[in-house]
This record gives sequence, C-alpha cells and structure tokens, in this order.
Amino acid sequence: MTVIGDGLRAEARTTVDEVGGAGRTVIRPAEPGDADTLHRFIVELAEAEDFPGEVRAEPADVARALFGPRPVAEAVLATVDDEPVGFALFYPTYSTVLGRPGIHLEDLYVRPEQRGGGVGRALLAHLAALAVARGCARLEWWVLRTNDPALRFYRRLRARSLDEIDVLRLDGERLRELADGSASAV
Repeated sequence: MTVIGDGLRAEARTTVDEVGGAGRTVIRPAEPGDADTLHRFIVELAEAEDFPGEVRAEPADVARALFGPRPVAEAVLATVDDEPVGFALFYPTYSTVLGRPGIHLEDLYVRPEQRGGGVGRALLAHLAALAVARGCARLEWWVLRTNDPALRFYRRLRARSLDEIDVLRLDGERLRELADGSASAV
C-alpha cells in the first residue's frame, strides 16, 4: 500500500494471473534499481514510434526524475513471470475548471512480443484505479497521430480524442528567448 495525499490509500501492486495467456502479470511501482530498465524501454518506445531526434535522457535522468529529492513523476513497471515487459510513466495535473487533480500519462510501452496479451490494458487499468483512489477527475495522455495501433487500442477502451484543445510547445531557443525577454511579438 502507498499513502497518497490526505491519507487515501491505493494498491501499490496489481497482480493479474494469466492475462491473455501471458503468464503472471504484476504491475508494481518502479524502484530506483529499475532506472536502467525504464530507460531501455523509453529508447525502445522512441524507436518504435519513429520519434524525431535521439533520446537525450540517460538512466540517471530517469532516476533523478522519479526518485531524486524532488520527484516530478512516477512510474509503474509491468512484469510477466518476473520479467519486465512494459511500463507507464505519469505525473499529476490539476484542472482549475473541475477543481480536482488528474493524472497525465507521459509514456505507456509494452514490448512487441507481449502486445495483445492484456499487459497494456492492465497498465492503464492500474493507473485508472490509482486516479480514482486519488480523487482525480481524469486520466489523460497524448498519442502521435501516426501511431495507428495505439489509437485503435485506446479507442477500444473508449478513450476519446479532444477536439477542443491543441497541444502547443515552447522549447529550445524559443523558450530561452521568451524567458530572457528577447522574444519578439508578431
């Protein structure tokens, strides 16, 4: 069990026997010793999605983000018969309109040989249960428009696409320009 916020408790571990014939699947909180495995999965995910550019994060960056003095995210690891096969990395959000917290799923990955066996669904179900236990109003994530298998998977779970928002980003030089006041208005 994990104590969360105001004392709400959420199951820290989910065990599902024989998910889709995959064997004993366990979803557990990531531990500091999992940083290398999580990093390897992040690289595999980026390669599988043809993510533009290289993964610059190193295992130490992952460890610092999850287990450092000021953690900014959490992760759960999926294992089948004690072998790591996938993960979900997430962080808290807040809706001013709803006045309630939420969870943003940054990455969900299941190794190709384990796909179709229910591991991805078990990861999402674990996060949904965690969101409910924490009093969250929503669980949300972004998916590349080109990732058709993921889009089909999420739609089977009845997740909906948002038409009412666009995802915008400032990064690199543009971020630095705005921060130092040198960004010109158009």
